[in-house]
Amino acid sequence: MEYLVTYDVDTTTPEGQRRLRRVAKVCEGYGLRVQKSVFEVTCTDAQMLVMRQKLTDIINRTTDDIRLYRLAAGTLQTVERLGVAELAPHRGDHLL
Repeated sequence: MEYLVTYDVDTTTPEGQRRLRRVAKVCEGYGLRVQKSVFEVTCTDAQMLVMRQKLTDIINRTTDDIRLYRLAAGTLQTVERLGVAELAPHRGDHLL
């Protein structure tokens, strides 16, 4: 499965800054960072369930926003890039 994962974590408090680092760490374990708060993820349905639960356990549901966009297979290889962006090497799962 392919996903685009985006997040916006409220960092106005020290706890929010910690949550941001933890969210980024989870995402780094499942996908490739393509922008500061955007990851391209290739994983199985079971792996996505684990990732989703980890993120749910971290965030503050009243201030933070995480979006998981499920993409059609092969979509990540068809991304049109402008500027300095490079095609991310999606070849199978990227789990650490």
